Amino acid sequence: MRDKISLTDKLATFNEYWSPRTVAQLNDYDVMVVKVKDEFVWHKHDDTDDFFLVLKGVLDIQLRDRTITIGPGEMYIVPKGVEHRPVAREEVHLLLIEPTGTPNTGDAKTAAPRKTA
Repeated sequence: MRDKISLTDKLATFNEYWSPRTVAQLNDYDVMVVKVKDEFVWHKHDDTDDFFLVLKGVLDIQLRDRTITIGPGEMYIVPKGVEHRPVAREEVHLLLIEPTGTPNTGDAKTAAPRKTA
């Protein structure tokens, strides 16, 4: 990597929700930013954990038996195979790290296409 990356600047380049943008790659992982609002779909990832780090706002991660609430500077990792649904009452900015090519819905047929910011 030749230059530093401003996550704030990258987030300012788009307005779509639930459409992660890859800002860097680390080994075989994508480092992404995403804006979210309202409810995402219930889903799970059979082969990988799901990493969420809140940059701005408050995110609820609903699990089948409880809800985890995380705010700015907080993170949560959903273990692989665990059903979950992210919910944002207001716009939330997240940093995500996951293996390159991981579908955001857990299913390649319904996943958002990968984009670069």
